[in-house]
Amino acid sequence: MLTVFARAFRIPELRRKLLFTLLIIVLFRIGQTLPTPNVNVKVLAETAVAGRKNNPLYGLVDLFSGGALLKLSVFALGIYPYITASIILQLLTVVIPRLEALKKEGQAGTTKITQYTRYLTVALAVLQGTTVVAMAATGRLLGGVPGSADILYDRGLAAVTTMVIVMTAGTAVVMWLGELVTDRGVGNGMSILIFTQIAAVFPAQFWGIYKAKGPFVFTLVIIVGLAIMAGVVFVEQAQRRIPVQYAKRMVGRRMYGGSSTYIPLKVNQAGIIPVIFASSLLYLPSLAAQFWPHAGWLGWVRPHLQQSDPWHMAAFFVLIIFFTYFYVAITFNPTEVADNMKKYGGFVPGIRPGRPTAGYLDHVLSRITAPGALYLGFVALVPMLSLALLKLGDEFPFGGTSILIVVGVGLDTVKQIEARLQQRNYEGFLS
Repeated sequence: MLTVFARAFRIPELRRKLLFTLLIIVLFRIGQTLPTPNVNVKVLAETAVAGRKNNPLYGLVDLFSGGALLKLSVFALGIYPYITASIILQLLTVVIPRLEALKKEGQAGTTKITQYTRYLTVALAVLQGTTVVAMAATGRLLGGVPGSADILYDRGLAAVTTMVIVMTAGTAVVMWLGELVTDRGVGNGMSILIFTQIAAVFPAQFWGIYKAKGPFVFTLVIIVGLAIMAGVVFVEQAQRRIPVQYAKRMVGRRMYGGSSTYIPLKVNQAGIIPVIFASSLLYLPSLAAQFWPHAGWLGWVRPHLQQSDPWHMAAFFVLIIFFTYFYVAITFNPTEVADNMKKYGGFVPGIRPGRPTAGYLDHVLSRITAPGALYLGFVALVPMLSLALLKLGDEFPFGGTSILIVVGVGLDTVKQIEARLQQRNYEGFLS
């Protein structure tokens, strides 16, 4: 594989794309270290570590920001507003007929939906930036850690507004950098930036485990992490291929059709989305506990907010299974796929076109989603189990969300590089 990477750099066009992608990654990481104006960097550095442990609300958001959120950097919001906007637009496509019509218009409709995603990203960045800055000004960002009230030099309206504008502009720049990588680099730009954010915190997490737990636990974590990564790669590549045969038809004097293909149904058809949905939903009680600390109903909920609590794990696992089936149901429509196959003369061997084909696809999809949902639930519980058994918690680098994103983006990028190499000399990574 190293030889193939060397060959990739020998191809001028591919070498330019790879170097351009690396340049964008460097610029992105620089932006994540630049502090926003009006931030007391010294006080923030002293309180950030303790604050992240005491405030799990920003655990998922801080993951997507590569640790930049609690540094209050220019790129503090990272790519998270864009991810949220993309998910919202994808869900609204099923509900709003106008968006569904745009999706069916091809490239023009996709361009319009992308434009709506950009506008929604900026709006969400303003909302999230205002929330983060307001919590920093009131001392709630770091969960009441001593010194957290002195993070900002000035709590005036002008200074706070400037910080929100800078963070919103940083999100817009991140979105632009991701689109540049997609157009002129290698791989999907947004995915590459997410990969960079998560991989950037791995060295510090490894070093923290080694210092806190010693070489034995460190070696055990490495072995468990590699085993999880191998399992994730295996499941992410697994798919059920539904054979499709197209009938022959005459158009003028030419014969068309008669070809055979397949519909790939992945075991993990929903990707990382169910884990994000479940995590966000379980963070709502933590958010409510901060704003209404004396509410009566929190008397039973508060003891179960910790990730190592069995009730929290069970609720997380059940929510992941529910959202997996929910997301697959709204993103893959068996009736629409069967109608499109029938329109172009396609059929599944042994299954009649139309409604019987839709029923067959729905049956196969339901059966294949079950192991995919269980797999997502197990991988997502790994950091919680590490907290309960090894007392590692947020320091465990092979957490469910992070490992799913890192492996998924890595596989997709390697496939794209391999495809470009095969266009040149028909020799790729599997040769």
